[in-house]
Formats: sequence, C-alpha cells, structure tokens
Amino acid sequence: MVRHMRTIEWDSTTKNIRTIDQRRLPGQLEYVVLLDYHQVAAAIKNMTLRGAPVIGVAAAFGLALAAFHSNASNLIGLKNDLQLAALELINTRPTAVNLSWAIKRILAVADSFQGRDIEELKNRIETEACRMADEDVQTNLTISKFGTALIEDGDTIIHHCNTGALATVDWGTALGVIRMAFEQGKHLHVLVDETRPRMQGSRLTAWELQQYGIPFDIICDDMAGYFLYTGKANKVLFGADRVARNGDVANKIGSYMLALAAHANKVPVYSVFPCSTVDLMLTDGNAILVEERDPAEVLDIQLHGEQVTPIGASARNPAFDITPQDLLTGYITEIGIINAPFESNFNIAIQQHRS
Repeated sequence: MVRHMRTIEWDSTTKNIRTIDQRRLPGQLEYVVLLDYHQVAAAIKNMTLRGAPVIGVAAAFGLALAAFHSNASNLIGLKNDLQLAALELINTRPTAVNLSWAIKRILAVADSFQGRDIEELKNRIETEACRMADEDVQTNLTISKFGTALIEDGDTIIHHCNTGALATVDWGTALGVIRMAFEQGKHLHVLVDETRPRMQGSRLTAWELQQYGIPFDIICDDMAGYFLYTGKANKVLFGADRVARNGDVANKIGSYMLALAAHANKVPVYSVFPCSTVDLMLTDGNAILVEERDPAEVLDIQLHGEQVTPIGASARNPAFDITPQDLLTGYITEIGIINAPFESNFNIAIQQHRS
C-alpha cells in the first residue's frame, strides 16, 4: 500500500526528472525518467503526467533541464535557449494556467539575474523549480486542512476526475480534502465518477483511494444525477485547471453537468484549487481556451472484446468544460474557503494573496 509518494521528483545529482507514468495505472506503478525538456513536453502532452499543479512543476523542471543542457557560452544565449524551451512547453496543453504560471516564474528568475556566471543562473533555476515542488505540497496540505471543515462525519461525496497526489506533487487538492478528513477519523464514502474518456476517476482516483483505505464505489459519469436526486450523495468536490476573474471554473469535462445536477438538488458543490490556478487576466469563463484532444480517445473503446463505435464514425473530444460561478457553493483554496458573493469576495481574496 502506497501512503505517501511524490508524483514527480528532481534528481540533483544526475539532473533529470523521475515521474510516475500515470498511463500504466492502476495495473502497474511505474516510474519513467525524463532526460530533457522535449521529453517533459511529450510527457505532458501524452498524459504520462497530468493534473494542473503537477504539470506546472514539470514545466519548471523542464526549464531546469533546458538550462543544464544548454550549450550557450553566454547569458544571452542561455536565456534564448530557455525561451525556446518555454515555447515548446507552454504549447503542450492550453487550458491549465499552472503551466504558464510556472514557466513565467522560472523565466523571471532568468530575467532578473544580474550576475555573469552561467552556472550560477542554472543553479538558481534548479533551486526555484525545487522550491515550487515543495511549495505545492505545503499548499495542498493547507487547502486540505481548510476543506475538512466542510466535511461531516458520514458524508457521501461525489468526486470527479483525479485531484489527488497524482495530480499534484503530493497530497492533492479536492481528493486531499477527502483524505485529510478521513485521516481525522471522519467516516466517509466516495462515489468516484469514472471520468470519460480518459477514465481518470476509475483508473487513478479509485487507485489512490485504495491506497488510503477510503471506502468508495465507482460510478459512470451519467449516474451522478441519480445519486444527487435520491439524496444518496450530499456533497460534490472537483478541482480546477483555470479559474477566471469572476470565479467561472474550467475543469475536466463533465464538471459542468455535475454542478448543474448538484445545484438543482441543493447539494453543495465546491471547486478546490491553489490560487496559482486563478487567471485574473480573464474576465469570465468564456475567455478560457478549451483544449480539444484526439477523437480516438472517445472512439477507441471495446465491450466484450468488440469495438463499440462504428468504423468511420467521428467524435468530438473537448477535455474541459466551464462551470459558471453561480452554480458553485464555494471555493477551497490555501487562503481559506471563499463563499458568495464571488464577484467581490473572490477577487479581493486572490489579489490580497498575491500582493
């Protein structure tokens, strides 16, 4: 049983990255080593690693790899190499803002560097990337501690996608709240949305809950409304990949329908995320770019060994949807629980945190 793990780690001796290959779960817990930023970009794109917080840290480590592998003989050349790496990394997945946030933070270290020693700048970038990984763990722990105040003994919680340790460096956001409440002795049951088409719920969240010993049942995504309507679920938790200034949330596809059903049945629904996921440059969810993935993820499924979709069929595959802020009960962040009215409370809290 795995109780504590880091999804991604930096090896300061060999200057490479070790990360869990999430495509292999739940069947096998395997690690892969990423040797350069091209491999990091590929791992983000093909979802070897996924989850907004962890892909941000992965991109930071990717820039550290770019720095150490640069053949530049001067600072201008090194900074140019970092910009090229940043461009490739930032284009891997467009919706999650943590990716661009992390890249900007590393590039800021390079831009503000006043020295002349290339090796010193490389070491500073490495230090900053490692600091970001450690901060992610502490942020998630803080989020989880705040969130447990909302979890009552005996709760049945619907959880969408995967927001646990696998989606972060360690611990997790929405699943971290559930885990913390369980470790505090609260009796819980989790209804795990399978989360089509990549099955992050039935593959990853269910695997994590097994490791922690938390009772759960996997449900098809379209079953959530039944459990909410019949009173068999009394809370909904999911994460966020980008949050607009007004509080609209972009999260894994299916979150909007889940929030609609919860709202209609007067069941509290919370989005759980670090403040780095908030994009104050976007006025509302309509401005969030939604990633469209390969239709094969929707079409290539089998039942009893037979292909279930007709040969030649087409499909659409948006990876995320937008949940308007008025469907949400509140947000759980590292600065506390933010409740309505969101237009004022949300902006004030985020801006104060960043000032």
